[in-house]
Amino acid sequence: MVMDKGLSLRQVEDFLEMSAPYTDIVKLGWATSFVTPNLKEKLALYKSAGIPTYFGGTLFEAFIIRKQFDEYRRVLDEFGMEYAEVSDGSLDMEQDDKCQYIRTLSEQVTVLSEVGSKDEAKIIPPYKWIKLMKAELEAGAWKVIGEAREGGNVGLFRADGEVRQGLVEEILTEIPEEKIIWEAPQKGQQVWFVKLVGANVNVGNIAPHEVISLETIRLGLRGDTFSHFLDK
Repeated sequence: MVMDKGLSLRQVEDFLEMSAPYTDIVKLGWATSFVTPNLKEKLALYKSAGIPTYFGGTLFEAFIIRKQFDEYRRVLDEFGMEYAEVSDGSLDMEQDDKCQYIRTLSEQVTVLSEVGSKDEAKIIPPYKWIKLMKAELEAGAWKVIGEAREGGNVGLFRADGEVRQGLVEEILTEIPEEKIIWEAPQKGQQVWFVKLVGANVNVGNIAPHEVISLETIRLGLRGDTFSHFLDK
């Protein structure tokens, strides 16, 4: 999952020329879509390359906190969105309410559900991550996203970007790895997940200019993973 934080139409065209074959889905970060000029034209460019898009979860939360869920659903229809993110990283939301949003939206679009807080002081224990992920998958989420923010310094990671290894490993004992997208914007984090889960691990919040680099990490064509796959 690649994060578009405000690429111009020309930048999208350049990105697609180089990186479309290695990109599964694009997120228009947080609520950038709300202030993006030529939004429909941008979405059309991604669609022409066969790459689905979705609006960041913060946009969903901005509608929810204003009690405008129906308006949010109309926005998804207006822009022809086939995917949507449900999150609660910036507001307090009852789990039952979140699951109901997932159930309702899953009748309209494919839902990705983000687990974890954007507040670095809020540490969620592993058992709760697992409980939340299970509930949201059962409610109809296609995949759950492990929160790390754009910088990769909250949620799955400590403030310095170090992976909370015990948390990730415990989650993987209960949640199928193919159902999780791990937000991992930093190179060291990407390397760690490739080594732990494998070359096809789902990672997200990848910067557009880092997609080719990430592909070399997956293939063992960068020093960080050069020897990792040789004896596999």
